[in-house]
Formats: sequence, structure tokens, C-alpha cells
Amino acid sequence: MATEWKTELADEAATVAAGTALGRACTEQGMAAGLTLYLYGQLGAGKTTLCRGVLRAFGHTGAVKSPTYTLVEPYDFGAQRVFHFDLYRLGDAEELEFMGVRDYFAPGCLSLVEWPQRGAGVLPEADLEVELDVPDSGRLLVATAHSAAGEAVLEFAQKLLKRN
Repeated sequence: MATEWKTELADEAATVAAGTALGRACTEQGMAAGLTLYLYGQLGAGKTTLCRGVLRAFGHTGAVKSPTYTLVEPYDFGAQRVFHFDLYRLGDAEELEFMGVRDYFAPGCLSLVEWPQRGAGVLPEADLEVELDVPDSGRLLVATAHSAAGEAVLEFAQKLLKRN
């Protein structure tokens, strides 16, 4: 299963809107079993901006910065929790084991993982992978679902963005 969605994002606002649609889709499609989203892209491609949109969909109104030094930033929304990982500065994937990373990928939790390739072999498989590319103008978002849950999120997010 590998459903793919491509869309151009004209600016930062469009990137936040795409993230908000993904976040709403996560809440609407249910996170009972937990969801894992991998975020790929070069530095400055908009991964954290997309995460800001996802977190807004859950009701977060504060600043969202990349947890580059702490590796993970938790956000608690009652029965639902979102964990924003940035593994850019991770030296070795085994470091994740020492911090109890497996506990973060639990029912009712959404894990947003920037630079997931640095945690290869330790991280669970992604339900959804999002790649952000920066061509000559704007951004290109390519999202690929790898599970039934990821596919449901992707389809719902596409419908939300078409309405707006």
C-alpha cells in the first residue's frame, strides 16, 4: 500500500494550512492505535512549519520550534498527545533507546519525526511519510501513506484542502 499525494505550496501560509489539514485528519480519522509521520527535506524546507500547522489543528496556539537539542517536544491535548522529534543532531540511533523512545509511539499518540533516517533501525515504520522539496519557487509536498491509517489521514487531508 503506497498512496501518494503531491501538492505545491506557494508560501509559509500554505505550508501551515497543509499541516493543519494533516493534523485535523489525524484527529478525525482517529489515533487510537497511534500514528507516526516521517518528515523529510533539506534544512529550511518547511518541516517545522508543517508541524506548526499540525499542532494548530490540535489546538496549540503557542510557538513551535524544532527540538533540535532536546530531540523531542511533547504536546498534551488531553486524551491525545503529539510528540515532535527532530533527530538532526542525533549522533547514533541507539541514543533513542536510552531515552525510551518506544514509549512515545503509543496508542493515542501522534509522532512527528523530522530527520527519521537518523533513527533508522530503532524507530517504528511510518504510517505516512511527507517530503518537502524547495524547487525554484514555493515548496513541493509529496506525502506517501504506508498503512491503512496513513491512507485514511491522507485522503481526509486532501478533501479538507480542496474545500478551502
